[in-house]
Amino acid sequence: MTSIQQRAELQRRIWQIANDVRGAVDGWDFKQYVLGTLFYRFISENFAVYIEGGDDSIEYAKLNDIVITPEIKDDAIKTKGYFIYPSQLFANVAASANTNDSLNTDLAKIFSAIETSAMGYPSERDIRGLFADFDTTSNRLGNTVRDKNIRLAAVLKGVAELDFGDFDASHIDLFGDAYEFLISNYAANAGKSGGEFFTPQHVSKLIAQLAMHKQTSVNKIYDPACGSGSLLLQAKKHFDEHLIEDGFYGQELNHTTYNLARMNMFLHNVNYDKFNIQLGDTLIEPHFGDNKPFDAIVSNPPYSVKWVGSDDPTLINDDRFAPAGVLAPKSKADFAFVLHALSYLSSKGRAAIVCFPGIFYRGGAEQKIRQYLVDNNYVESVISLAPNLFYGTTIAVTILVLSKHKTDTTTQFIDASGLFKKETNNNVLLDDHIKEIMAVFDSKANVDHFALSIPFEKVAANDYNLSVSSYVEARDDREAVDIKALNAKIASIVMRQAELRTQIDAIVADLEGEEA
Repeated sequence: MTSIQQRAELQRRIWQIANDVRGAVDGWDFKQYVLGTLFYRFISENFAVYIEGGDDSIEYAKLNDIVITPEIKDDAIKTKGYFIYPSQLFANVAASANTNDSLNTDLAKIFSAIETSAMGYPSERDIRGLFADFDTTSNRLGNTVRDKNIRLAAVLKGVAELDFGDFDASHIDLFGDAYEFLISNYAANAGKSGGEFFTPQHVSKLIAQLAMHKQTSVNKIYDPACGSGSLLLQAKKHFDEHLIEDGFYGQELNHTTYNLARMNMFLHNVNYDKFNIQLGDTLIEPHFGDNKPFDAIVSNPPYSVKWVGSDDPTLINDDRFAPAGVLAPKSKADFAFVLHALSYLSSKGRAAIVCFPGIFYRGGAEQKIRQYLVDNNYVESVISLAPNLFYGTTIAVTILVLSKHKTDTTTQFIDASGLFKKETNNNVLLDDHIKEIMAVFDSKANVDHFALSIPFEKVAANDYNLSVSSYVEARDDREAVDIKALNAKIASIVMRQAELRTQIDAIVADLEGEEA
């Protein structure tokens, strides 16, 4: 079986498991159990391989817990960030799941033990609460302990039967792919709520390439509204690992999604000391002020959400917002995220941010913020995308690319709204579409109906309007009409109508004469 076939079969099986096991439980509510079980299996196998250290004579899963010395445990936690005893490994728990009458409480104890193993170590913050949403006592699993155990055992067995092969680089990739596949399917089926925490991979790929374009290395990459971490991980997937020197940083407001992002990092083999995901409101309680600036920033923040804005008089003096001299409207926080990202961006870096299109042409405070961005030459490119690329919304969004190292004062506008492939529920960007966008982004060439670089003076004279449609003329695909030929045809039709009318009048006159 080829790797492509193996991936497809794995994805088919894991989605079948997810649907079969959940029963009447809503898939969105049940996602934590499937995703959490996949994560539990991954860290168990990852940990066992680390302990065995390539020694075929050691099979960690068959060892007795009592042989584990404090020194072994201490060393393992310092390296891996957590500890799992042999009896706590996924394989051992899954093997006896069907006959374990205390499965739900045993799992709860194991998850708690894994989390608390990191207490007092540098990894404590990254491990704490990882399994918080895997509630083994929840009535979503069933009304009785027996019902809960039956469903938990079914999830464990289903995930245990998935064939990932030997635990090597390709095995790890399969785990990460399976996790991303599950998240994307849950997002696709959850409507708006799903779209809030997951950026489709094809769009993530474009955003990551824009942010890291022509950077031979970046100190670190940051997403101020990271969701499940998909944007950050696209940067890892599509660039040499050594390109990102100091790791991945993100902040997320939703607690469940914050846990998914941390799991996602581990599942893509990003060790605890190479990522820092924090929980909280980026606009009001931003983290990583001591870690900035960042050479690459990627973000798909929530569109037009409400925020405190001018109701907090201290925000206008915040280093992130003060330079613009105005705050984003309270009913539309879009530009607050943009200004936040800009303030965290290094002098050599780029930020690629998905934005709601209305912020590029509306007046008021948003116009003043656009003026600040343009006057200070921060806007490198504005790229309009096709509609229906994201889960939960059909709107055609725009990517704003910010830079602090532009060599001229022009702003590039790219109309990529025609680049997509129609699929069942959503449009998608193909690799060829991304290559086409990146080629013109790189060259800054003017291409009829596709890309145009506009001088500062023209943007300023146009009220700092940054809508792509204001500068890139759409292609007129209407059929060309020959006016002379059309007029001749109309004249011919009118003449023919007159002839027919004369003939009809004659026939009517004859009929009336016969009746008389």
